[in-house]
Amino acid sequence: MRLAVIIVSYNTRDLLRSCLYSVLDSAALSADQLAVDVIVVDNASRDDSIAMVAAEFPQIHLVASPNNLGYTGGNNLALKLLGFNVTDPVAPAASIPVPQFPDFVLLLNPDTEIVGNALAQMANCLRDQPELGACGANLRYGQGQFQHGAFRFPSLFQVALDFFPLTGLPGVHRLHNSRFNGRYPAQLWRGMTPFPVDFVLGAALMVRGAAIQQVGGLDPEFFMYCEEMDWCFRLKAAGWAIYAVPTAHVIHYEGQSSRQVRWSAYERLWRSRFRFYAKHQAYYFPAHLALVRLLVRLGIGQKIWRAQRRFAQGQVTGEALQTELAAYAKITQL
Repeated sequence: MRLAVIIVSYNTRDLLRSCLYSVLDSAALSADQLAVDVIVVDNASRDDSIAMVAAEFPQIHLVASPNNLGYTGGNNLALKLLGFNVTDPVAPAASIPVPQFPDFVLLLNPDTEIVGNALAQMANCLRDQPELGACGANLRYGQGQFQHGAFRFPSLFQVALDFFPLTGLPGVHRLHNSRFNGRYPAQLWRGMTPFPVDFVLGAALMVRGAAIQQVGGLDPEFFMYCEEMDWCFRLKAAGWAIYAVPTAHVIHYEGQSSRQVRWSAYERLWRSRFRFYAKHQAYYFPAHLALVRLLVRLGIGQKIWRAQRRFAQGQVTGEALQTELAAYAKITQL
């Protein structure tokens, strides 16, 4: 089997280094059954990520983009270099000496570390079940806590819980970790058997090459956020199943790139969510998008009140308040 691992990086040099070592270690454990090529697409980092990869990992294919293409653009560029039919107008021309059309492609965040033979665990899952178009890993935060790595497609109830989490009410923890909030039962993640899900997080998403050929790459309208959800939705619409692999463990330090542009990222999150709801509105009931917008406006109103209160209490500066309020204003206008 041939696997291509794509890592899109933006100012995450030290995390990227650890990620690459973990990928190479995992690949070495399965070298007898899995040939692994690694592609790093650097999104115009300013922290010497490019020099680090070139100096310490000469066996890895490095693509240095002069512009920040985002998660979607960076991955689509690599998919195009792998020979897949991907249309992305922002991707610059590039070439790397890598075999085309691999059996499987893993989209991997630079703030992750592969544990043990997780690469083989995921590849074997796709190999053994030809109806699967993609699979995801069992994620853990950096401190070892469980992280939900697969979800149901978002419901109106999930949107409500995003803004009104009901903290302090009896049993609310179980509610937030239930199917009503798009979660899958913890016992499935503690088991040994892969199980079907709606979509998996793009932090560690392995997709069958034939499925990519059929549905195409990531939608370039999603600069970041919701692109993996949209991709899995399209895969399922084309007849492919999506599974989570609980025995494939990946550490996810989460959000290291987006934290550098917190409020811009929050705006992009809701821009992408609105695009997903609009693009797939046939999946939902007719008034769904209108009700989502109403909930968002109510929730943003509450967040504005809390931000102003923090400012009045001296917890944030006037500049920080204005940046936050500007992001909220843009979201309500989407």
